[in-house]
Amino acid sequence: MRSAIILKYFPDLSDTQKKQFEMLFDLYSEWNEKINVISRKDIDNLYTNHVLHSLGIAKVEQFKPGAEILDVGTGGGFPGVPLAILFPEVSFHLVDSIGKKITVVKEVSTALGLQNVKAEQARAEQLKGEYDFIVS
Repeated sequence: MRSAIILKYFPDLSDTQKKQFEMLFDLYSEWNEKINVISRKDIDNLYTNHVLHSLGIAKVEQFKPGAEILDVGTGGGFPGVPLAILFPEVSFHLVDSIGKKITVVKEVSTALGLQNVKAEQARAEQLKGEYDFIVS
């Protein structure tokens, strides 16, 4: 199980969350062959360098159900996608100015069954709305 390191730091994951985290490697590997989402030299370190790094904020801040989080410059979905898995009752708005990266985010989110992710091609300064937290 490639995602076992996630359980070391987040042992109380549901079966659904465990499955979603495990799916990340294949999804990002597949997309990385088409679009350079993660450095090709670094894809084998996906869980350590990208997923755990994305989840670091969860060790100091527990987002409350119903919170609205903005992920600015999400790229391929980091930190937003891993956080959306960890906090299924929280809404995440992931934005990036590069359309092909937002395509990846949308496809990965759909494949994972994430209902709490909205991905949009936009520049942060164009956004309107209020958020409880902004991550990047």
